[in-house]
Amino acid sequence: MAERSFTVSPDWLEERLGSPGLVVVDASWYLPAQNRNGKAEYDAAHITGAVFFDHDLIVEPDTGLPHTLPNEKLFAQFAGSMGISADDTIVVYDGPGLFSAPRAWWMFRVMGAKEVFVLDGGFDRWKAAGRPVTAEPTKIAPCLFETDFDQARVASLADMRRVVDDGSVRVVDARPAGRFSADEPEPRAGVRGGHMPGAASLPASSLSEDGKLLPPDKLREAFAKAGVDLNGPVVTSCGSGVTAAILTLALETLGQTDNRLYDGSWSEWGSQADTPVETGPAKGATA
Repeated sequence: MAERSFTVSPDWLEERLGSPGLVVVDASWYLPAQNRNGKAEYDAAHITGAVFFDHDLIVEPDTGLPHTLPNEKLFAQFAGSMGISADDTIVVYDGPGLFSAPRAWWMFRVMGAKEVFVLDGGFDRWKAAGRPVTAEPTKIAPCLFETDFDQARVASLADMRRVVDDGSVRVVDARPAGRFSADEPEPRAGVRGGHMPGAASLPASSLSEDGKLLPPDKLREAFAKAGVDLNGPVVTSCGSGVTAAILTLALETLGQTDNRLYDGSWSEWGSQADTPVETGPAKGATA
């Protein structure tokens, strides 16, 4: 598996701000418990030239789930209205560095963009270092985003039922360990605690340090400790499909491209009446 870097440094980005074909995207989104508002923070200060990616808006409507991937046409409308083309070099960031930005990174790539990256360290560290920020609205020239949707990188509920039933694919869950084991409650009403039978637990927060993705050797160690064989197919999952993309980013960085993201994630699986659920710690992990 050939490793590949999908992150860029603050120095790299600052040197290229304003360059033709470069688009900077603020994809900050937060859980209610974090007491932060991504859009309000963007309006107050953002990287010069950045456009805002609203995770609660850029979704498939009327699914009843919080972050369903929109259809191709809808995504193209949103991306085009932000002045983003599939041929652009797209750099995505969030506040802490590695929380919601990988979800936007994954969405752009699934929809056909080829050069998509995540900013190391995020906006909080960018701002603290005195790099260019502004509260001025970014002038946007709408354009055409031509999609090339890769359905094979997205897992549905029907896919997951088969995966769990036959054990053919390793499911890796990015939620905190307490939610995986059901020792801590789910934040969404009507969603059971626990995890899919046979799933591995690898909290997304364990794959970063100071807002940066861990180096490849540390990523490999983390997957191995969780009992995940990188030579086999993998499906990533989390609460609503956001932090699962951090696992996907790590897998792709390691050259593991046989992976899918379960878009409905636990919000969907845990709310069904007939899906099997296990509780307790993951089996097969090493201490």
